[in-house]
Amino acid sequence: MKTIIEPFKIKAVEPIKFTTKEERTKILQDAGYNLFLVPAEDVIIDLLTDSGTSAMSANQWAGIMQGDESYAYARSFFKFEQAIQNITGFKYVIPTHQGRAAEHILFSVISQKFGKGKYIVSNTHFDTTRGNIEYNDLIAVDLVIEEGKHPEVYHPFKGNMDVKKLEEFIIEKGSENIPLCMLTVTNNTGGGQPVSMSNIREVSAVCKKYGIPLIIDACRFAENSYFIKLREPGYANKSVLEIAQELFSYADGATMSAKKDALVNIGGFLALNDSDLALKCKNMLIVTEGFPTYGGLAGRDLEAIAIGLIEGLNEDYLKYRLRSVEYLGEKLVEAGVPILVPTGGHAVYIDAKRFVPHIPPSHFPGQAVAVALFEEAGIRACEIGSVMFGKKDASGNLIPPPMELVRLAIPRRVYTQSHMDYVAEAVIELFAKRTSIRGLQIVYEAPILRHFTARFKIL
Repeated sequence: MKTIIEPFKIKAVEPIKFTTKEERTKILQDAGYNLFLVPAEDVIIDLLTDSGTSAMSANQWAGIMQGDESYAYARSFFKFEQAIQNITGFKYVIPTHQGRAAEHILFSVISQKFGKGKYIVSNTHFDTTRGNIEYNDLIAVDLVIEEGKHPEVYHPFKGNMDVKKLEEFIIEKGSENIPLCMLTVTNNTGGGQPVSMSNIREVSAVCKKYGIPLIIDACRFAENSYFIKLREPGYANKSVLEIAQELFSYADGATMSAKKDALVNIGGFLALNDSDLALKCKNMLIVTEGFPTYGGLAGRDLEAIAIGLIEGLNEDYLKYRLRSVEYLGEKLVEAGVPILVPTGGHAVYIDAKRFVPHIPPSHFPGQAVAVALFEEAGIRACEIGSVMFGKKDASGNLIPPPMELVRLAIPRRVYTQSHMDYVAEAVIELFAKRTSIRGLQIVYEAPILRHFTARFKIL
């Protein structure tokens, strides 16, 4: 059959509250035109994030009922640890309540050990990763390939790191000033684009040459592994688990928000091979998260993650997952809507620069499109552009990022094809009247990660 159906049955539902455009206009005004501040019950289709928004399976709910809530060395921890070690091969597994907690612990220890002002190099750091790096007085550097900076350019692995630039940067700054190199798989900021195995291998070789540990940001490692199976020669007959195991074999550790490919609503981990670094991170964990065998999580959460990691590698599920994203992308491309191509594993990204070319980066075209989409159709999306990643020069003028995107992040196992059809129709209708969309101005912003709490006014 050509039609790919959802590889699950729906046994519990949550009603959707339908609002009018007039109601949504008031909701936006009350939220300062920041979609993070819009109450979830007022959203018709919520594509703000794929993090922690998955529908858990019957097996996961059963695991939650069996969870061992002992404080130290609970049975659930050993299931959690074994599942992660089987996939990643890393010796030391440290549970955390979510991915940014793992990042905070890692970068805090790195800053204490190596000192301030050191460089953390990546293909592209996402927002909370960059925030935790900068909070600890380290410097985040992005070295994605050139194709990854252009939404309209097709490349099967646009998430790849520029290996030549990586080695040049190491030589320029000195390996002693680069305590870590990271690879984000898939590359969220760059459109959910995968990283090829050959690129991971090459980056690993450069890191080993200069004695720099390589850490994988593994939030969407299963989706990345399935892209490798589909697109990279030599992997078509390998299982996704085998591909994931090879992927991690080139690295020295990983951080993960389990709220993505582990299909849970809370949780994460830090996994390492370096015993000294792991000990320091465990000590930090005790101060900030909890005992090293629960890390701020209940035993039932550890059970759900252990089960979800296995389900997230299921190839029937991954086939459906990537196809559902591709389906939405195809609908938009057929109607002439400019999106980032090819579609990624977890989201469709609208290219706001081409969607509203009359709005300059200083007036936040991505935020403007996201606000208009909510007002028109009740769909909540996320700006990935100058609000999230813009910097300021010495005079306070905006330094925009390479791309201005609107992310339509699709929660796992939550929405059906008819929901995606509704999203496509709404975006296409908005595109038809795009010239009426107006830019925005920030009236309040926090000093770090401003996109979560900033408030705007319509220009």
